[in-house]
Amino acid sequence: MDKLKQLESFVSVATKGSLTAAANAEGVAPAIMGRRLDALEERLGVKLLVRTTRRITLTHEGSAFLEDCQRLLADIANAEASVSAGGVKASGHLRITAPAGFGRRHVAPLVPRFRELHAEVTISLNLSDRVVDLAGEGFDCAVRVGDLPDSSLVSVRLADNRRLCVATPAYLQRHGTPQHPNELARFDCLTLSSDASQTRGWAFRVPRNAPGQPQEGAPADAARDELIYLKPGGPLDCSDGQVLHDWCQAGYGIAWRSTWEVEAEIAAGRLVPLLEEFAAPPNGIYAVFPQRKHLPLRVRLWIDFLKHNYGQPEFWKTALSPSSER
Repeated sequence: MDKLKQLESFVSVATKGSLTAAANAEGVAPAIMGRRLDALEERLGVKLLVRTTRRITLTHEGSAFLEDCQRLLADIANAEASVSAGGVKASGHLRITAPAGFGRRHVAPLVPRFRELHAEVTISLNLSDRVVDLAGEGFDCAVRVGDLPDSSLVSVRLADNRRLCVATPAYLQRHGTPQHPNELARFDCLTLSSDASQTRGWAFRVPRNAPGQPQEGAPADAARDELIYLKPGGPLDCSDGQVLHDWCQAGYGIAWRSTWEVEAEIAAGRLVPLLEEFAAPPNGIYAVFPQRKHLPLRVRLWIDFLKHNYGQPEFWKTALSPSSER
């Protein structure tokens, strides 16, 4: 209790900028507030505040500690409010981030629906294709697509994601259908330009040996597939994946797109999947969040909400595309 009171006093003094103002708000003498701060700094072994007769300013360590204390006290307040309300109820502010294209299609439509279930939660959604520093920028959770780099973040896999070659029925009627990845060189392929992030090319899983010709000495159940990367060409390329998707839907060629982007169009018959038997193994769609001993209830419920929706096959087949939203 003494430790919690010290933290509360520190936050009050730091935000009000005055021992007297903080003491008056609590109804105690300024000397009591001063002793709490002295005890806190002595326990931590660091100077948090610079106190003069005219003003109080935070040290560098004090500024960082203030943010942590504010989050901690907010979580405690939320927990107490949930109990006093007679049950488990999420509250507070939820800051989430997601990649721009994926976020527009598959995160933004869920945000209002989540808040309908949890009216005490307010939500900020950030859509950006840069890798956001969650802890440094104060975000509670991110949705990320693809292989995750090693980090101190905690991840929860929400769904699988594959990449497929797709084209319109009209394009295939005019130009035919490739039967093997090596045949893509004969088709108009819509590719990311060389300055984009997809540097390795299009991934396919192909047999390591010809059918009926297993490698000598290999066991009967040995893996005989290998992952290859191709860089097909074509008359059009772009650094923006959404533009490639639009070109593909307009019938200008074959594109290699994520299932989250094209599954609704495939289900509607607007796009046709190609070379499915050669599709590379799926990667994942993840929720990631900073390591915390106690994850706020609003974050846990948001992650569960995403996992439930993303686990429904119909979700991907009926999700709105950007073109249908305009």
